[in-house]
Amino acid sequence: MLASGKNSSHPVFFILLGIPGLEHSQFWIAFPLGAMYVVAIVGNITILHIIRTDHTLHEPMYLFLAMLAITDLVLSSSTQPKMLAILWFHDHEIEYHACLIQVFFIHAFSSVESGVLMAMALDRYVAICFPLHHPSILTPSVVGKLGAVVMMRGLLWVSPFCFMVSRMPFCPNQVIPQSYCEHMAVLKLVCADTTINRAYGLFVAFSVVGFDTIVISISYVMILRTVLGLPSGEARLKAFGTCASHICVILAFYIPALFTFLTHRFGHHVPRVVHIMFANLYLLVPPMLNPIIYGVRTKQVRDRVIQGCCGKDP
Repeated sequence: MLASGKNSSHPVFFILLGIPGLEHSQFWIAFPLGAMYVVAIVGNITILHIIRTDHTLHEPMYLFLAMLAITDLVLSSSTQPKMLAILWFHDHEIEYHACLIQVFFIHAFSSVESGVLMAMALDRYVAICFPLHHPSILTPSVVGKLGAVVMMRGLLWVSPFCFMVSRMPFCPNQVIPQSYCEHMAVLKLVCADTTINRAYGLFVAFSVVGFDTIVISISYVMILRTVLGLPSGEARLKAFGTCASHICVILAFYIPALFTFLTHRFGHHVPRVVHIMFANLYLLVPPMLNPIIYGVRTKQVRDRVIQGCCGKDP
């Protein structure tokens, strides 16, 4: 069933299949996915609560961590409730505009997450390479402006996705063979030339991820040079320790993200079930792991969690 507009026609709804190839196992697969989502929600809300209530943590590193937690909450919540409804209750229909909203939130906040990780790398670079000037360089005002720029980049870069797709005619096929609406998956249902859309998608991906990974790489090269130049082995170990959690978070985000992105465009020989499972985990594993990694690796956060759970002073 198509709804017609002045310049385009689109389905009233799409059908999300969930995990094609594992239809008989989807009900049980939903349990670990649901548990991971609960961990992501509880973990990120805990991180936000700790940073909000402890004024000693109102420093650049923790302000960026709060931004990361908010981004993770939006990313996971934009897909997981509907995904669980599909796997548990066979609620496969998603309204057309709800699908485009999901596309927007997934891609915009993936861009925001990448930008926050870049900003956190810059913070570690300044803290380790220019420790005496760190408070004067990364003031709360500068942190806020960095966060605003990262947010605006995500919103402005991704908005054309939805606008361009909404102006195009769709084929009668309404089936999206995965658990959520993603730009390339929706684009494959369009009955028109999508060269411009695909080119713009590549431009956004490479301009965002390319720029951010270059800045992150340069930051850590400079950090490595500074750390290796420290005279004390204990000081080197401490400096490496402060970066370890951030490096783990970066790898947890970029590896599945790049796999999903490249598979959508070039991985025609990758089994669909593998691709779909990675696509599901890409938006769930980083939000789940980030608060765990920072909770374990960051002493200040770990102490506050222990204090809150046990009622003891850290």
